[in-house]
Amino acid sequence: MTDPIAETVSVVVVDGDERTELSVEPGRNLRRVLLDVDLSPYAAATRRLNCGGRGLCATCGVRIRDGPPPDHWHDRLAARFGYPRLSCRVTVRGPMTVELVDKRVWGSRESAGGD
Repeated sequence: MTDPIAETVSVVVVDGDERTELSVEPGRNLRRVLLDVDLSPYAAATRRLNCGGRGLCATCGVRIRDGPPPDHWHDRLAARFGYPRLSCRVTVRGPMTVELVDKRVWGSRESAGGD
């Protein structure tokens, strides 16, 4: 019998001063993981008005502080220019640290210094 805990990875979610550590099965979609534990990647205005995780509206942006490099074209551009990455385009493959973004609709660009 396999140990289900050994088959998960740690995802730390930072929301302001709050830190939540999740045990997540590799291969899961980050947006879905966040929504399943009531940690929304959306702003209040886009919580109901979004594309449902199809990568079209760019409203589920998060900052990935420690985790996989971008592998979706939108995320590569976002990371290159300092914008949040789309949680709907991120697959959890290993341990990661994710920061929820304070935003009105979309997350703002980070300065060259990191914030």
